[in-house]
Amino acid sequence: MPWKLIEVKGSISIEGIEETLLGGQSFCWRSCGENTWTGVISRSVVDLKWCDGKLYWCKQYGAPITKKKLTQYLWLDNSYLKAVDDLPWRSDVVLGRAIKQFRGLRLLRQPIEEVLMVFLLSSAKSIPQINQLRINIHRLIGEDLGGGNHAFPGWNKLSQLSEQDARKLGMGYRAKYLVGTAQFLKDRLGWLNEVKESPYEEAKIRLMELPGVGPKVADCVLLFGGGKTEAFPIDTWILQSLEKQYGFKGWKVSQLQEFAHIHFGRHAGLAQQFLFSFQRKNKRF
Repeated sequence: MPWKLIEVKGSISIEGIEETLLGGQSFCWRSCGENTWTGVISRSVVDLKWCDGKLYWCKQYGAPITKKKLTQYLWLDNSYLKAVDDLPWRSDVVLGRAIKQFRGLRLLRQPIEEVLMVFLLSSAKSIPQINQLRINIHRLIGEDLGGGNHAFPGWNKLSQLSEQDARKLGMGYRAKYLVGTAQFLKDRLGWLNEVKESPYEEAKIRLMELPGVGPKVADCVLLFGGGKTEAFPIDTWILQSLEKQYGFKGWKVSQLQEFAHIHFGRHAGLAQQFLFSFQRKNKRF
């Protein structure tokens, strides 16, 4: 299919695009050439290309996808500009520097059921390792979309996996979390959508009912799959950023969460992604 131009509201950079796709909020994108990436959005396989300061797309395999859906998934509308403008980058030198380096970095609007699965498997794993676990599961029981790409199988199919089967895929102790969550969800149709529609604090508490879901995983699921931009996951990189660049060494996680929500505001999760990317790419700080 021919390449089509995507209209992007506001400025964007190659660093911002690449970090959006490959920086750890999604595990279904891969680089497939210079400034070109392939990813799966629900049941559609899509290519993105950055060329001469513009972003292009084309559908490769799977189900049809509209430009409107792609724009929404990539958060390319005016609401992104308002979210960035609401962040305290004018007075916060650390955040301002991160936004400048990763200009145009977005939060992908992903299906909550898919995000839950990958972050259940994320404990003590690197981005490539998490991606490989996702591929193993999708290849085994997900729909073949073509070109070596497979769709998310859904929690009903996942509930058919035994813990032994899951361990054979390389999940280790995480297998019990995946299997336990699948068993919980198979008889509760619509439960995840109810969580997504709940206020942030309530949604976080409900997610933590699931096996293997603690505060950090719950925040990741709500930020990357639930549209809760106030969620502020605190992982190793964010802890380093807050300790080294903001001087909060020795603070409790609850204190850091409170600071983040007060200082960064209702889009604290977007600030988190800028800080996460900056810390991960600039380890010397």
